[in-house]
Amino acid sequence: MTDDTSKPVPRKMDSAADSILSTRRGFLGKAALGTGAALAGSTLAAPAVIAQTGPIKWRLQTYSGAPLGAHVIKPQIDAFNKAANGAMEIELYYADQLVPTSDLFRALQSGTLDAVQSDEATMASPVDIAVFGGYFPFATRYSLDVPALFRYYGLKEIWEEAYAEVPNVTWLSTGAWDPLHIFTVNKPIKSLADMNGLRVFGVPTAGKFLSRYGLVPVTIPWDNVEVALQTGELDGVAWCGFTEAYEVGWADVCNYALTNSVTGAWFGSYFANSASWAKVPPHLKELFLITIDQSHYYRDVWYWGGEAKLRVEGNKMELTALPPAEWAQVVKDSEGFWDETAASSPRAGRVVAAFKKYAETMQKAGYPYR
Repeated sequence: MTDDTSKPVPRKMDSAADSILSTRRGFLGKAALGTGAALAGSTLAAPAVIAQTGPIKWRLQTYSGAPLGAHVIKPQIDAFNKAANGAMEIELYYADQLVPTSDLFRALQSGTLDAVQSDEATMASPVDIAVFGGYFPFATRYSLDVPALFRYYGLKEIWEEAYAEVPNVTWLSTGAWDPLHIFTVNKPIKSLADMNGLRVFGVPTAGKFLSRYGLVPVTIPWDNVEVALQTGELDGVAWCGFTEAYEVGWADVCNYALTNSVTGAWFGSYFANSASWAKVPPHLKELFLITIDQSHYYRDVWYWGGEAKLRVEGNKMELTALPPAEWAQVVKDSEGFWDETAASSPRAGRVVAAFKKYAETMQKAGYPYR
């Protein structure tokens, strides 16, 4: 049995439209009689009928909790939903709301999520360049280094190549977040020895590097960090810069801030489930990419202004610094970390080569680049 309700229903015309068509048919008929042309077979094409299936619905989860997400992604999603004008709607979820952050990649690949905002290392992305997501020691000094590396030094092509090998996940864009600082509750860091034994919440790659100085990386749900700092489960955080520490409340709990930063900007990316992405029409894809760029711009300004302002005007934490000789040792140690990472795969080697070329170029360029 067929369901006749699925068939297109001819559109009814109002009286004005009927009048116009009647006049047009009369004119054509008179013209045919006047010239002897046979118009008996001529017809006017019926307007196309487009089925309305409702808006496209997406679920996107970010790595960040709600207080931070209010800046790093919510303005973008709000702007997209408004500009999509009912044709598509993205539901935004924050850290661990639908799936644990460590399961973000699997949830994206399976289609549980349509899109994700995260770094590769945090969400355990199964690509050989995952180590560069988040904070890779001394890869950058400023936030603009990230888009410059992707646009001019081949990282865009490397990321596209890596994710082309992963079923049902499409990498869309990478942007810069804040620099990495260490904030502690009770123990100020004034030497490398002071790091020994400190339990800190942090991102994987930076945590692995800093662990050589005795720092102990701890992974817990994002929303539990502040309580863990208050109860002593954590001694500090090595997860962000000053802007985030003040915004999310960690500066209210931590008493000390180390001004030395092992990198200038976090690498954060947007990913889509490939099947979900394929169903989005071209104009909405372009709109989503445009609002991602808007998000990158928003964050660049928010962090750049906030980091300087809070280091100068913020009064919640005492600032400390490592002795110059010890800091020089940390910089030197990062060279070995780079070489170890480069040896992990040919593609990782290409990323490290890009970092080295970029650093060399910036050094030669001098002020204001270095």
